Amino acid sequence: MMTNLFSIFDPSTNLFNLSINWISTFLGLLFIPYTYWLIPNRHYYLWYTILNKLHNEFKMLLKNNYFNGSTFIFISMFSFILFNNFLGLFPYIFTSTSHLTLSLSISLPLWLSFMLYGWINNSQHMFIHMIPQGTPTILMPFMVLIETISNIIRPGTLAVRLTANMIAGHLLMTLLSGTGPNMPSYLLLFLIMIQILLMVLESAVAIIQSYVIAILSTLYSSEVN
Repeated sequence: MMTNLFSIFDPSTNLFNLSINWISTFLGLLFIPYTYWLIPNRHYYLWYTILNKLHNEFKMLLKNNYFNGSTFIFISMFSFILFNNFLGLFPYIFTSTSHLTLSLSISLPLWLSFMLYGWINNSQHMFIHMIPQGTPTILMPFMVLIETISNIIRPGTLAVRLTANMIAGHLLMTLLSGTGPNMPSYLLLFLIMIQILLMVLESAVAIIQSYVIAILSTLYSSEVN
């Protein structure tokens, strides 16, 4: 029984006095042996096709910053977030991507590495990037301030975007399912249909959010020459 509405996102719940909720984050490693099969199955072919499409798209976005293997980090991040988003849709499985602890752990180190690389190796380009072309002289200090703030909050916006989207859908489904026992029997079928539609919507959100974060991270890295 839930003590409050947000207890479904509580990582402190345990089984046999062992806090094993976060272990679900690493269940994606079970899919790695697929790549070593002598005759790959259909799941592997489908996943390979998706990753190949992503590789070509990320390669196009990186432009001059592309070198062999540079898209692997974004493809790995996409796969990791997508798997955990889908895993959270199953009953009694902890949704790790609904916590800022995980989402910030992904976005913050990535953003820091881009910034350090850019400011150390090409600081002139980083300074130029703060002032858009054609900005009036009187507005330059304000533009530098605005661009600096927008750059600093990038990892936070990435993390909050993922966390908020995953929490919102799960809370809505939890609220609707909690009304089931008190509803008349003739409305239960209607409630089940709504829950199925919400599940389809959440599946789409799981794909879209992982794709959006991977694309935005790629665009941020492409700004660092």
